[in-house]
Amino acid sequence: MSALVSASGITVLGGGVIGLSVAWCAARAGHPVEVVDQGSPHGGSWVAGGMLAPITEAWPGDEAVLALGAESLALWPEFAAQLGVPLSPVGTLAVATDAADVEVLDQLRGFLHSQGRSATKLTRRELRALEAGFGPSVRSGLSMPGDLSVDNRVLLAALRSACREHGVHLTDSSTQDHPITVIAAGAWSRDLHPALRDVIRPVKGEILRLTARPGALPPPRHTLRAQVSGRPVYLVPRTGGLVLGATQHENGFDPDVTVGSVRDLLHDAEVVWPAVAEYALTETAAGFRAGSPDNLPVVDWLEPGVLAATGHHRNGLLLAPVTARRVLDLLREGGNS
Repeated sequence: MSALVSASGITVLGGGVIGLSVAWCAARAGHPVEVVDQGSPHGGSWVAGGMLAPITEAWPGDEAVLALGAESLALWPEFAAQLGVPLSPVGTLAVATDAADVEVLDQLRGFLHSQGRSATKLTRRELRALEAGFGPSVRSGLSMPGDLSVDNRVLLAALRSACREHGVHLTDSSTQDHPITVIAAGAWSRDLHPALRDVIRPVKGEILRLTARPGALPPPRHTLRAQVSGRPVYLVPRTGGLVLGATQHENGFDPDVTVGSVRDLLHDAEVVWPAVAEYALTETAAGFRAGSPDNLPVVDWLEPGVLAATGHHRNGLLLAPVTARRVLDLLREGGNS
């Protein structure tokens, strides 16, 4: 290991799940670390469903994304245990509501089989045996029992606490002159280095948070993902409620939650889980994922002393452990520092 790199101070630009995970792991490895973050309410880590679901997110053409996600998922139980963050191990049910949506799930199942991974096909009756609250339009589905989920905001709080416990300085304006900088500012990373300008782009996503009111059917135990007339929707259980998401728009840093998006998310969620009509709508939010050309993150040296850890798109939470490990490997190698 390079003596210079092993002793080097690090400035992490970005205080989302990726930046905080990198900072925490680097501090544990002996680096002095500072995290600089402006605290945007539109950060992808704050506006997230919390799904750790590489299998359900898989699609033909994204074989490398699936492999990396599965690698990181295997690290999550230990990662969460060290932070004291609970995981939901119940798994995901992906469901279809019409013939075209059934065909999409059949494609997903076939792709997973070609990659040596399995998803169990379920009939309408089998789905209702697992979750009695499904709507009458739900026709069939797939079970992905290996997928996990985490409360993203609990995770962020735990990471901040763990960083502080290991001496990480959290600030909104840099006060240190460290020799190494890690750019982990999500979609905003594109403005922090010329090499990222044409690689990273903002991908807007809108989410809703619902709270179950007294007398309403409780949230499902499983994470539910569905195709409703071709539109994807997910319902992620939280204590006493649900997170609904997520739209996907390529229109820059537009912070507005639109009426059409709220309408579509609520309509599609109600088709899948009719009880949401009795829930309270307690939050609407728009966040920006860090898109990349091939949906894979950029985790590498950009120049001597500057590392990137960005471009995680829909998988920022999922890929946090494997990204932090890769950054530590690059620091140990010291290739461009």
